[in-house]
Amino acid sequence: MAETLTEAENTTTSRSPHAAIVVVDFGSQYSMLIARRIRELNTYCEVIPYNAEASVLDHLDVRGFVLSGGPNSVYDPEAPRAADWVFESGLPVLGICYGMQLMADQLGGKVGPGREREFGPATITASVNAPLLAGLPAELDVWMSHGDRIEELPAGFASLAVSENSPIAVMADVERGYYGLQFHPEVVHTPRGGELIANYVRGVCGAEADWTPGNFIEETVEAILAQVGDGQVVCGLSGGVDSAVAATLVHRAIGDRLTCIFVDNGLLRAREAEEVVDTFERNLHMNLRHIDARQRFLSALAEVTNPETKRIRIGNTFIEVFEAEAKTIEGARFLCQGTLYPDVIESASHGAGSARIKSHHNVGGLPERMDLDLVEPLRFLFKDEVRRIGAELGLPDEILWRQPFPGPGLAVRIIGEVTEERVGVLQAADAIFMEEVRAAGLYRDLWQSFAVLTDTRTVGVMGDFRTYGYAVGLRAVVAEDAMTADWARLPYDLLARVSNRIVNEVDAVNRVVYDITSKPPGTIEWE
Repeated sequence: MAETLTEAENTTTSRSPHAAIVVVDFGSQYSMLIARRIRELNTYCEVIPYNAEASVLDHLDVRGFVLSGGPNSVYDPEAPRAADWVFESGLPVLGICYGMQLMADQLGGKVGPGREREFGPATITASVNAPLLAGLPAELDVWMSHGDRIEELPAGFASLAVSENSPIAVMADVERGYYGLQFHPEVVHTPRGGELIANYVRGVCGAEADWTPGNFIEETVEAILAQVGDGQVVCGLSGGVDSAVAATLVHRAIGDRLTCIFVDNGLLRAREAEEVVDTFERNLHMNLRHIDARQRFLSALAEVTNPETKRIRIGNTFIEVFEAEAKTIEGARFLCQGTLYPDVIESASHGAGSARIKSHHNVGGLPERMDLDLVEPLRFLFKDEVRRIGAELGLPDEILWRQPFPGPGLAVRIIGEVTEERVGVLQAADAIFMEEVRAAGLYRDLWQSFAVLTDTRTVGVMGDFRTYGYAVGLRAVVAEDAMTADWARLPYDLLARVSNRIVNEVDAVNRVVYDITSKPPGTIEWE
């Protein structure tokens, strides 16, 4: 796997010296995936909303644009349009699906409803050779997802390939570096889509492969030093890979002027608090303050059953505890957070058709309450990129490969009221699931795997007695960045062992179910 990275567009970073491709987002669920595919080529990439001003790119050496797909039809009055400055830039432009239709429409072509919609696998046949198709066979298996088609090409364009239902499956104005694809090259269902994207990034845009973990670390450490100066930084440490890598980068830059605060909210997985303290204090030699606030959080959650209310109560309590401790650190002027790109996207509208799904623990809230400037060195990174940075920094595997864990912790894996007794039940069930997943050698193959304690009680039979206990749900998904996820096809014998152990070893549980819902339509967490 290529080592690829991106850069945080905030005060932690300076102007990027690297060549960049910019994805213009029109609301496609695949916009982030396009960016990931470009970064896998070791080329820097950012995603911007379609209505952004050109000035948002002042910090970049832009070599080309990609217009993403989207849910609209270009002939709808409310359909989003590409900014004129994109085409006026003189740089290459690649339109994908809606992006291709938008390019055709805005440059003088005509788009209309297709006689036959194409959703799923298709084969395109190329009739003209061009730099975008260099080294690829005449026939390509691709993934289509569209109901409209181009009826008339803009001036200067030619059709390069067709499919059964698309007379213009690929179009190009080679002289200007404008290309359009009716299919999605970024998805795995287009087997050679990566080569096509590479042809665009390298052959058409001439963007270099100079974005690597080593570059990122060196430049980010310099940027942190420039931002922080001789100031003190505090970091809210969770024990997960995100905050760990962010803290390690800051620690490399300023050493003991970083103080990590670990707030134990009582909603962590079994034995997790002890593991966090041991790793960061004894192994990584960072200044760590361990705050035991378990009872305070449980009190704040008393009688609360609404998921968003849980998140708000936990967030507010965390702010109060963290703020009180941070005020005791003399000269603290900066707050380090392990915010990632998917956090940012899901927490605020971004581009057409994107909407807030749920609030995240590490995006928003805290900076307004505290007089601290943010240091967010990972703000525009995906999880796999963070892990590669962590490996380069020398972090141990138990941190690098710890599965993502929600900021509100087990509170959003307990349906209904959160009590000390119910937390204990879930910790025990979850620990059994994790133990068996690790024993089966599947832990690293899964994006997340965890147990959920439902508020449903069911009748059971154990020995000669009838029981009335909780139903526990098991959730395991595979994903690249959590923007989308598929339920994991765990072996039946593994699920049988987990179910048998939970029912026999965890009091109050007499039924286990397995969640086979993908994202979308569901979310990864149950709350």
